[in-house]
Amino acid sequence: MTRTMRAARLHEVGQPMRVEEVPVPTPGPKDVLVAVRAVNIVPNLANILSNWTTWFPMNPLPSLPAIFGLDPAGVIEEVGAEVEGFSVGDRVYVNPARNCEGCRACREGRLVHCASFAFAGYFGFSPSSLELLDRYQGGLAEYMIGPAQALVSIPDSLSFEAAARFGYLGTMYSALRKAAAGSGRSVLVNGITGTLGIAAALLAPGLGITRLYGTGRDRELLDEVDKLAPGRFRLHSLLDGPVDEWITAETGGTGVDIYIDALGPGAARDTAAGSALPESWRHRRQHRCRRRRGAPGSPPDDGHGSDGSRLRLVHRGRRPGHGGHGRRRVAGPLAAGASRLRARGRQPGDQQHRRAPRRFQQLHHRSEPLALKVGVPACSAA
Repeated sequence: MTRTMRAARLHEVGQPMRVEEVPVPTPGPKDVLVAVRAVNIVPNLANILSNWTTWFPMNPLPSLPAIFGLDPAGVIEEVGAEVEGFSVGDRVYVNPARNCEGCRACREGRLVHCASFAFAGYFGFSPSSLELLDRYQGGLAEYMIGPAQALVSIPDSLSFEAAARFGYLGTMYSALRKAAAGSGRSVLVNGITGTLGIAAALLAPGLGITRLYGTGRDRELLDEVDKLAPGRFRLHSLLDGPVDEWITAETGGTGVDIYIDALGPGAARDTAAGSALPESWRHRRQHRCRRRRGAPGSPPDDGHGSDGSRLRLVHRGRRPGHGGHGRRRVAGPLAAGASRLRARGRQPGDQQHRRAPRRFQQLHHRSEPLALKVGVPACSAA
């Protein structure tokens, strides 16, 4: 008798998911079967389910009907014959990054440059991603399969819900690390109250960042961010005036060392694109950050150019934060308790889900100031 599970599947773009009984997937020799305990409902998922095929038809979704859901965490229930280092009963986070392992980029260790690179349960970056997307479905189900190389062990001291946040935490951690953020450096995060931006506030104390500036609209959420490390951050609501005037006053006109745009899809961009950075670098930044569509002089509306390739906002820059390495590297300090994962009271950007839902509705080293666009590529967000 075929074993079944509950899963939320999308049958048609723009329509609600349906919770259905489907066969439990069978892991391959290098895969594991994971009983999902938590999965992160990322804000951009609504765009993926409703608008992606219109916005980015060159970046495929899995064949429908399909199971979506990034950043799952759970317990290994079955291991493939060739899996080493993991056993039944292990608690794990499953990194959604998938690559073919056989192309030149993969052999050279440049995994995000794989011709078939994809985010399981999300979307792919080329037509050749479809095979990986269809084989490795997302976490909005009772069970899922994942390759052993995508697993991150999590200790008993770390909840599944916390582990399900590794995706966004890892993306921001990777961005801050590549920007050499730390002691003596100042960082401005545009959209610090969002799912991606809040990670900067969570990680800043552990990284020793001297001064973290953050912007947002909701004053109550900004107050919650401040509670993570009282007095450590300088925060500003866009309702209280232009960012450029605020950051100029805060820094005495010198600007910040690092500027990170962490706004979500469709958000208005009232940023410090010019004034946040020192005068000596503004002209170069304007040139390097010119948008491929729309007006020049501010961060691009998305992570892609018109041809689907991701924009590089800094010379010699690499795609920040999407290879999965940030997720793995951030796991150790978080598990050891070096960083806090939750604010007191209402949690900014916190949308997590246990098991299948009933329904789902509609940076690198440098010698100059650095501007980064991080987040999952979308209409305005990797």
